[in-house]
Amino acid sequence: MITLAAVLSYASYITVQLRGLRKLQSEMVDRNRKDSLQLLRVENDLNSIALAMRDMLDTTEPYPLTAWTAQFERIHEDLDAGLKLEENLAGANRTLEQRLYLLQAVAQFWDAVNRMFALAQNGKEAEAREQIRLSLQARQQALSTAVSRLLVGNNEGEEQAAARIAQIYDGVQRQLYIFLAATLVAIVLTSLYLIRSNRQIFARLAELSEQRSDLAQKLISTQESTLRHISRELHDEFGQVLTAIGSMLGRAGKHAPESSPLREDLQEVQEIAQSTLNKVRTLSQALHPVLLDEAGLESTLDWYIPTVGRQTGLVLHYEKTGQPFPVETSAGVHIYRVLQEALNNVSRHSGASEAWIGLRYSAETLELEVEDHGKGFAAEKMPRGIGLVAMRERAELVGGTLAISPGAQGGTKVRLQIPRAKADANGA
Repeated sequence: MITLAAVLSYASYITVQLRGLRKLQSEMVDRNRKDSLQLLRVENDLNSIALAMRDMLDTTEPYPLTAWTAQFERIHEDLDAGLKLEENLAGANRTLEQRLYLLQAVAQFWDAVNRMFALAQNGKEAEAREQIRLSLQARQQALSTAVSRLLVGNNEGEEQAAARIAQIYDGVQRQLYIFLAATLVAIVLTSLYLIRSNRQIFARLAELSEQRSDLAQKLISTQESTLRHISRELHDEFGQVLTAIGSMLGRAGKHAPESSPLREDLQEVQEIAQSTLNKVRTLSQALHPVLLDEAGLESTLDWYIPTVGRQTGLVLHYEKTGQPFPVETSAGVHIYRVLQEALNNVSRHSGASEAWIGLRYSAETLELEVEDHGKGFAAEKMPRGIGLVAMRERAELVGGTLAISPGAQGGTKVRLQIPRAKADANGA
């Protein structure tokens, strides 16, 4: 807004200056030049009159004075036309006294000329020549002097106009430099303000991002702790209770008579208790695989992947490469959860019947890759569900990266890459 206001103000200033310059050139310079041309025309006519009067005073001239009547009439008409044009062009450059003096002097001169020719026509050429010598030449010189002064005034006016034009150009140039400097200062100040504001915003964003990461870590830790607690409660408490109920039902059934309805009912209840116990153990493993704490990530995946294949009907191809190393428990939990969410997405959203799972150990990293050949998704329409957000958060918690991209043969590829220093239990 500041820069725009400065540009508009300067544009208005330049417009006013150029309009004034154009007016000065058109109304003063051009008009003054045309006026000078008419004054030169008048001066030329006066010079022609002076030459004619010199010839008229020459006693060796064979022609009478009346012979110059036609020449004087022609000069008179041209002089009147030039004076009329000059009066229109002079405008404010002439004072009222100057105009009246010039008009009166011209009128008196032609009156004297008419009297001189009247004397000549009456045969009084000597008196006529005397009038030329005493009156007409003096009047002609006075008119020539007046016209010369007007020409000098016009020249001075042109010089003043040129000075004003130069002053306007200098002022515009000076204002241009001032405008450029002010604009540069405004841009610098605005840039500094924007840099400062952006730094504050980025610092705030970094702080919020750090707080978000801390919150995500605490939420995930709380979630895992809660799931671990519920899993152990299901496995230990409910599992033990259901196991005890099954044992008691078995013992009670042994005391019942063979083929009696009571023994059949006890056996049926015992089967229901055993089925419930199996479901509780399966739910316990789904919430938090105890096997992960006891046997590690590799064994857990060896158990989990076939189990998911049976439950979902997916054909899962699992491959391990590289030299295995023990995975730290917390990192193993996050890897396990990422695999859970990835297979859940394959089952629910991909429409594929197969998936390929790869676990790669290397000297620098541990990689988990899950790929399907389902319908996939466009990069700009990547889903933003809570599951993907949790996957990324878990990857960040172990210092890793999560990449989700279209597969080479269609579908989707999920790749989790973790530095070995963060995953290796021996190095952690």
